[in-house]
Amino acid sequence: MLQQFVDRFLRRAKPRHIPREQHGIDRRMVSRHAVKVCEVLQNEGYQAYVVGGAVRDLIAGIEPKDFDVATDATPEQVKPLFRRARIIGRRFRLVHVVFGSEVIETATFRAAGNGTQRTDNHGRLLQDNVFGTLHDDAVRRDFTFNALYYDPHTETVIDYHRGVADLKNRVVRIIGNPEQRFREDPVRMLRAVRFAAKLNGTIDPGTLQPISRLAPLLDNVPKSRLFDEMLKLLTCGHAMACLRQLRELNLHHGLLPLLDVIFEEPEGERFIELALERTDHRVRAGKSVSPSFLFASLLWHQVNDRWQAYRAEGEPVVPALSNAIDSVLAEQTEKLAIQRRFLADMREIWFMQPRFERRAPRYVWRLLEQPRFRAACDFLQLRAAVGEVDSVFAQWWMDLADGSETQRAKMIDELARSPSGVSDQPRKRRRRRRKPKSDVAASNQPRTEGSASNQPKTSAPAKSANTAPAATQPAPGSASAPAATPADPSPAPQPASRGEPSSES
Repeated sequence: MLQQFVDRFLRRAKPRHIPREQHGIDRRMVSRHAVKVCEVLQNEGYQAYVVGGAVRDLIAGIEPKDFDVATDATPEQVKPLFRRARIIGRRFRLVHVVFGSEVIETATFRAAGNGTQRTDNHGRLLQDNVFGTLHDDAVRRDFTFNALYYDPHTETVIDYHRGVADLKNRVVRIIGNPEQRFREDPVRMLRAVRFAAKLNGTIDPGTLQPISRLAPLLDNVPKSRLFDEMLKLLTCGHAMACLRQLRELNLHHGLLPLLDVIFEEPEGERFIELALERTDHRVRAGKSVSPSFLFASLLWHQVNDRWQAYRAEGEPVVPALSNAIDSVLAEQTEKLAIQRRFLADMREIWFMQPRFERRAPRYVWRLLEQPRFRAACDFLQLRAAVGEVDSVFAQWWMDLADGSETQRAKMIDELARSPSGVSDQPRKRRRRRRKPKSDVAASNQPRTEGSASNQPKTSAPAKSANTAPAATQPAPGSASAPAATPADPSPAPQPASRGEPSSES
């Protein structure tokens, strides 16, 4: 009853209009394309505001990654107003307004949940295309600091749930009944963890209380949504804090089933800490982050353990690594739908690790041509940092990756002249020279008694007064052969075949 009263109170609460002096948003930090979308819709007589994470980040002093607009115009009314716009979505229909490389997501105000929306057996919303008013839209949003509406024209923020105060105090608080809201969309539990880590804040006790109990609901969420949310967790700039809190709340079972094994072994935890520290550093510096590298780092400890186990059983290096990769990815993809393009890059990074051991010049040049060579070198540096490979060896490859074409040629030339470089080269096996076809055909001919090939190559016997060539006896039943004369230059006769008496017997 008390919760129903609170919900009714929130629905009837009047919004606060916070001026620029209090919220501190600089209009110049707002995307000019988002401002244009709001201006076009307002000129047509519609309400339009910049909403969601962009307003939250601007107040918190963080540069937003994207901008969303909310309006009372339906998708069919929004689309004709812009030259490049398209309606997307099944569960939530909205409009993507395209300006070059920037996309402004424009959504219609949604009606608050009234029990008529389609849900699954666990309460998750399957369809929510019931449009409503600005007030209704503020009630149905997830967290208080995400229900903020910024008007670029007046530069005021409309706040229905004291979200600005929660943002200033760094408190993550859900709107309405926490259990009901988490059942409507279980991904909100992951978002609560991410916001708490990103703002370096805390989760409200009432919001936190049901999360561990409702964690199994993540099994009903599409794998693609889980992957997108997991990627946001890892690239929010506080990835390690997110992973630790996921584990504390038992939320990692629906995302990274191997996370328990990682944190139980110091080597695996240290490897991931280094990878995520470098990722956070790149995020804070405004640099791009490779999802393939992130997931390759998270799963490497299991891949490496199984790789070594297969090798201990006698399997060759590459087949053992291939079997290890297949088994780990098979377990992981049951929970998290890692996109195929990322899986291909992860395999490339992993398969290049044993190839680094072969530092023969011709192999080095081939590795330089690989598209994921630099990512594989960074991965090798991580392995060196935890003691898996020699640090000098890993630094040589990193210097090669950072060098110019002239420097690379010099390094590889020095490698070829060095004893270590020569010893790394595999010994070439000399190929047997194949016989000419004529020789092969001649060797395959059957041998006959009178053929020239069967006659021994001996010189004619020397003439002597005391010796004379012996005459051969004719075979029984055959014509007698003429006796040979001393002057006969023909070669000596061959021994008789098997079954024929010899003249000397």
